[in-house]
Amino acid sequence: MNRYNTVDEYILGNQQWQDCLLMLREILLSASTEETIKWGGPVYTFNNKNVAGIAGFKSYVGIWFFQGALLKDEKKKLHTASDGEAKAQRQWRFSGIEEIEAEAENILQYMHEAIENVKAGKEIKPEKNK
Repeated sequence: MNRYNTVDEYILGNQQWQDCLLMLREILLSASTEETIKWGGPVYTFNNKNVAGIAGFKSYVGIWFFQGALLKDEKKKLHTASDGEAKAQRQWRFSGIEEIEAEAENILQYMHEAIENVKAGKEIKPEKNK
């Protein structure tokens, strides 16, 4: 797996999903987040708390919400990350740029809700390994 030092490097290194990643980046930054690299991929934070990340995979590009289980998900867009094992994380998967364009307003709504949860101090804490 490649390790990237900047979001620009990450996007350039993911040729298949470059246009999708650029659009997702623009949407997430418009929600007043800060952009950084963590674990080799783009992460978007608010008040130094992880809110969301973006990634390109073999068959889809997606957003993951670190505290996605707290989102209302009224549009039923989120999937449990990590094959159902993740307690808090949720993913939203896209197959192409047209799908992202069609969902841009909804993505922004989910981001605003996630940021409001950060402001309110809502958080699912990871369980300690015994």
